[in-house]
Amino acid sequence: MACWVDGSIVGGMCEGGGTGWEGEGVTGSKRKLRRIDVPFVSLGPSGVTVRDRLKGLASGDEKVLRLVGAHVGALASEDLKVRCADGLDHSNGTWAARKRDLTVRSSSRWAGSVTKATHDQWALSRRGLAAHLDSLDAGIRMLRHRLSLPVGQKGTKRSPGGYRSRHEWFVKSRRLAALEERLAAARADREAGVVHVVRGGRKLLNTRHNLVAANLTEAEWRQRWEAARWFLSADGESGKRFGNETIRVTPDGEVSIKLPGPLAQYTNAKSGRYVLAAKVSFPHRGTEWADRIGNNRAVAYRIHYDVARGRWYLDAAWTRPVVQTVPLATARAQGMVGVDTNADHFAAWQLDVHGNPFGDPRRFPYDLSGSADHRDAQIRHAITRLLHWAKRRGVAAIGLENLDFTAEKTREKHGRKKRFRQLISGIPTGKLRARLVSMAAESGLAIVAVDPAYTSVWGAQHWQRPLATPRRTTTRHDSAAVAIGRRALGHPIRRRTAPPHHDQSDRRGHRTVQAEPGDRGREGTRRPVTDRAHDARSRTGTTRTRATSAPKTVRDARSATTWVQDSLLLTD
Repeated sequence: MACWVDGSIVGGMCEGGGTGWEGEGVTGSKRKLRRIDVPFVSLGPSGVTVRDRLKGLASGDEKVLRLVGAHVGALASEDLKVRCADGLDHSNGTWAARKRDLTVRSSSRWAGSVTKATHDQWALSRRGLAAHLDSLDAGIRMLRHRLSLPVGQKGTKRSPGGYRSRHEWFVKSRRLAALEERLAAARADREAGVVHVVRGGRKLLNTRHNLVAANLTEAEWRQRWEAARWFLSADGESGKRFGNETIRVTPDGEVSIKLPGPLAQYTNAKSGRYVLAAKVSFPHRGTEWADRIGNNRAVAYRIHYDVARGRWYLDAAWTRPVVQTVPLATARAQGMVGVDTNADHFAAWQLDVHGNPFGDPRRFPYDLSGSADHRDAQIRHAITRLLHWAKRRGVAAIGLENLDFTAEKTREKHGRKKRFRQLISGIPTGKLRARLVSMAAESGLAIVAVDPAYTSVWGAQHWQRPLATPRRTTTRHDSAAVAIGRRALGHPIRRRTAPPHHDQSDRRGHRTVQAEPGDRGREGTRRPVTDRAHDARSRTGTTRTRATSAPKTVRDARSATTWVQDSLLLTD
């Protein structure tokens, strides 16, 4: 099912199933291209989270919040330790026993929230261990491949070569032994159900040994460590008053907490509750939140303390029904905006339904240096500008690469290309995709995910030079955006059909990307030449307005003179 023509790969999508091969169109290319996955419309978000600041807290309020967070946080640490000790022997019976033990020291609702959070954290650690195993396995396979090659052998674009010197070969052989040892230990942990979890975060834990580099004192680090290990989260409960009995928020913004049994002496309201002096309003999605609590639908809350700013926040979260994605044909009906994701900007270009780019390309830059909050704000700002521009252009969907650099980040594959590895690692593929999908759903735009294979190479080959003008420089990223958009629209990336081999006949087969009879615009914009057609005068009813001009070349002039002389001789 690969597209071969006399030993050469040709353009176009091969028939058969939902996948195929999309050819590069380089004559004489012998390598077999990998299978190209078909585009699909990404699913919308399944949950919502909003945040508001707890302003005007009294000193007694902060004291109660700290006591509750520390008490339930200690219970959560003990429960996580027990869950990790159970490993793969966990069952519903052990879960119920842990919950009964926590209920005695807190309440049934706090115990339910703690045990559920424990199971989620254990499952997340298991998935992280599986990803770590895949990374180690990929690195070991690459090391074995490069060590098997002769020293100094050059690599290709698709496969790295051997190592440069015998010293480097020796060092990499030692690294191979170290990775194999790590892989064996990680596999043993996974088979035994052992996970490595740190409540509060491993990064913050390691900061304790580098306080000078983090510009923190021991007291400041201790304050952040304790705040990160507090537990002030409560799952929603459908059918209960305002959707949550543990942390309750009324429609007018009043926040109250169900205190654990050992802290019952701090209650200031009936039923063992403590009412905070601060009120919340949720300016963002406030109407949707008010509708949920008005109908007693489940809403989960989380109270946390930002040590650096000295502020308390309340997060509200709830699930949403699965958003029904639009059909792919509907998403393509009004054209597409192809977007190429890079380490510092989005490159976008609009295409019509036939895959022809029009207008000028656009760039939406962002800066991923600095703190995590700064990077997140930069991504959100760039996505907002991109979505607003796409809405103004009148399209219904955005074509985006389904990026995942898990296998490309390994240092064993790219060797000494440290800057390239940092460039790949700097692109926030997971967070960017989640942000863009959720924000696009709110803007009424669909996201069509495409296979990223060969988009940059073929885009530069077929579109970079044709789209360049004296006043516009088309970059490789701009041409990649066109390639992504064409693939999202279901068109091949190639700009035009391949020419015949010898002449204009089709004795060696039809052209590779033959357009349909009614899609003249699919081949690209053409210069208007209707007045030069062979039947232009018969169709318009006009006649020739001037005689044939005399030849201007010396050869034509001589031939014309010779013909006149021969005519005269024949006449005589």
